[in-house]
Amino acid sequence: MDMDSTIDKITEGTLEVVTPEELREKLIKDQKTAYIGYEPSGKIHLGHAITVKKMKTLQEAGFKIKILLADLHAYLNGKGSLEEIEEISEYNKQCFRALGLSEDTQFILGSSFQTQEDYTMKVYQLALSTTLTRARRSMAQITRDAEDHQVAEVIYPLMQVVDMLFLNVDLAVGGMEQRKIHMLARDNLPKLGFTSPVCIHTPLLHGTDGSDKMSSSKENFIAIDDEPDVIKKKIKKSYCPQGEVEGNPIIEIAHHFIFSEMDTLLIQRPEKFGGNLELTQDELLKMYGEGDLHPLDLKNGVAECLVNILEPVRNYLKTHKEKLS
Repeated sequence: MDMDSTIDKITEGTLEVVTPEELREKLIKDQKTAYIGYEPSGKIHLGHAITVKKMKTLQEAGFKIKILLADLHAYLNGKGSLEEIEEISEYNKQCFRALGLSEDTQFILGSSFQTQEDYTMKVYQLALSTTLTRARRSMAQITRDAEDHQVAEVIYPLMQVVDMLFLNVDLAVGGMEQRKIHMLARDNLPKLGFTSPVCIHTPLLHGTDGSDKMSSSKENFIAIDDEPDVIKKKIKKSYCPQGEVEGNPIIEIAHHFIFSEMDTLLIQRPEKFGGNLELTQDELLKMYGEGDLHPLDLKNGVAECLVNILEPVRNYLKTHKEKLS
């Protein structure tokens, strides 16, 4: 694959690449590393899967992939005790592998290096050049809502910047909620004598309840290992307003997980309601946007297809169940 085709594939479906020119320079390197950090959580869901798909693309483009299982970050974000968080990390690791990352993907537990003396000193140095206002703003879409903010909220983004330094990152991936932290890294790593990473931002998947972000803490998610009946039940209950395409989680799921794998979506309907439909993405958007497709028909079609797409993931995790205990 030539350079332009590789860049097109990497940037496909992203909201932003900072910067395309720097990405081109990184691709020329013989050894290059792309990273993303995840707070270990109880369930890996479709929101996570969007970024994992991008990591797979980068892997195919020659990047060494480093996945940070950010246990200390999760602790600072009030996600439980360190013991509870670490227990779930292995399960998360297997979930990411089930989504198709290759065996040479490197999984790194944050606490394995984040208490080192040199790491702590770099956090202190970064604290000297970062305003309190900017640190808090960078966490606006990441922390849980609270009336009174914790000091941990301003330590978190500083640590994330230093993570990129310690992991020798050429490229950082994240949803748009990570943008302010990524920009903090780009502005401040040169002050510490290091090169800024290229940053790639992917869309956030709306929750099944229609809220801005799919989240395990909000119970508005579809897990990648949900059983077929659970997937169908969750999609049937999902927010899916008649005739509305923007902000519609069912339309988004079709875009990110169905039409990225196949050209058409089969929607099965009784003859009395018009019979079966096989629609391209453009046809689906037009038909649904004009109110000519019932939400329940859309939901049924997406649910059936998603169940099939996630079958290899469920099978992988069942096969590796002994590793998760």
